[in-house]
Amino acid sequence: MTTERNRASGRPTLEEVALRAGVGRGTVSRVVNGSAQVSPRAKQAVEDAIAELGYVPNRAARALVTQRTDSIALVIFESGERFFAEPFFGRIVQTISSVLVARNLQMVLMIGQSPEERRTLEGYLTRQHVDGALLLSVHGDDPLPSLLEERGVATVRVGRPTYAERGTFVDADNRGGAREAVAYLQRQGRRRIAAITGPLDMAAGIARLDGYRDVVGDGPVAFGDFSEESGAAAMQRLLEFHPEVDAVFAASDMMAVGALRVLRQHGRRVPHDVALIGFDDSVIARHTDPPLTSVDQPIAEMGREVVRLLLAKLDGDETGGDEVILSTRLVVRGSA
Repeated sequence: MTTERNRASGRPTLEEVALRAGVGRGTVSRVVNGSAQVSPRAKQAVEDAIAELGYVPNRAARALVTQRTDSIALVIFESGERFFAEPFFGRIVQTISSVLVARNLQMVLMIGQSPEERRTLEGYLTRQHVDGALLLSVHGDDPLPSLLEERGVATVRVGRPTYAERGTFVDADNRGGAREAVAYLQRQGRRRIAAITGPLDMAAGIARLDGYRDVVGDGPVAFGDFSEESGAAAMQRLLEFHPEVDAVFAASDMMAVGALRVLRQHGRRVPHDVALIGFDDSVIARHTDPPLTSVDQPIAEMGREVVRLLLAKLDGDETGGDEVILSTRLVVRGSA
């Protein structure tokens, strides 16, 4: 019946939703815009009326009034291959998407590493297309964050800026998490602890190496880029130049998986001969053999916090803060 009515009279209006819900037009508008200043009963009545009538907000009309697009870009500074291979990205994208949907905002996912992708990004990311941008996995002194700020596009990063540049960001305590992991290995009696680093043009890679050095000092180090292949290659180098290693801290779970494979190929038992710890506590950590001890970073909370900071920026709320550092914890499993 509702379907026939809609076909006959066109798209339902805000006034019709208000009439069906028994509330004022302003109340419907507040519900549609995600305002918290609506009673639970009125909110439910409006949502029921929207569902019954099939009401869809007119974003173009709203944009003219609010000067907003209701779109937020999530920009991933990695290749598509890396994005789909590493569990970290899927977990944080899922959280960010859920938070934005709950606020009646749409997420525009953009992956930008190749020159063609970068040109598309730079052309699209303007105030005419998005209200703000969340930046994930920024490497080095990439100029795009500064360019967006110059254009008036509000930005928040997942991850601390690598250099002394200013910027709003959310990050895990990477250094503290690494320090806790390596100290745990020492308490287990391990004396030749090596590290496999992440990329050192990213703050997370630098901080996790610093945490290792806080405990070990100038110990054996091999360099990786967070990928499984780089972890395997780094473990191969460590065994070649430091065969006495009895523990390894890998700066990501994917690198730890690569290291585990190489250790097995060389007949090194984990954890009996070599203890192994990763970082991220991704789903893969529970399914390796043995299960991987790993540093858990609160990815869901990171996703919620970056959205909170960005929306505070867009609303002109200076009490939102410029940086949030979230605690990590060590999850002990069979590999250490």
